[in-house]
Amino acid sequence: MKKHGTYRTTDLNYSVARVGDELQKFLTDFGFNVNHNKTYHDYPAYTGSYTRSLATVQGELNSFNSDIIIDLHRDAIGSKETYAPMVKIGDDYCAQLMFVMGTNGGGLNHPNWENNLKFAVKIQEKANKIYPGLFKPMILRNSRYNQHLGKAACIIEVGATGNTLDQAINSMKYLANVFNEVKNEV
Repeated sequence: MKKHGTYRTTDLNYSVARVGDELQKFLTDFGFNVNHNKTYHDYPAYTGSYTRSLATVQGELNSFNSDIIIDLHRDAIGSKETYAPMVKIGDDYCAQLMFVMGTNGGGLNHPNWENNLKFAVKIQEKANKIYPGLFKPMILRNSRYNQHLGKAACIIEVGATGNTLDQAINSMKYLANVFNEVKNEV
């Protein structure tokens, strides 16, 4: 395992890629057809991450057509190792989730941003009804974050630097159920 700082690793078993594995498993159990790409785009440097991930997503969409594109992140807010936004659902402690949605406000062509936002709002509204507190307030930014590639594309931040892997994985069970609840509404 190669660690970077106190909360980064290139070991896929202990990174957000593992959280994505769990989301894929839960969504597949609900009948979704899921393609999970685990390519590193922010290592060894953050600079250029979205340019590198753009090429990856475009390549994936050539063989796996989908309007729903989830860019799963862990919020690396500052260097506070103790920041761990969580909610208790049933007996599970879950890392809180947060949508980061891009617009065309940065000047790049992004014709899908309003559809993406409607999708995120629908997911978050359903989550707020069945799992209050699972989502933190949504962030809207003047960047497109490659979300122009789909009509239901989003970044979902899973917890932060202080959340455990188990808390992040627990969240995926509930997120997948929310997707299942709205699948006929999207």
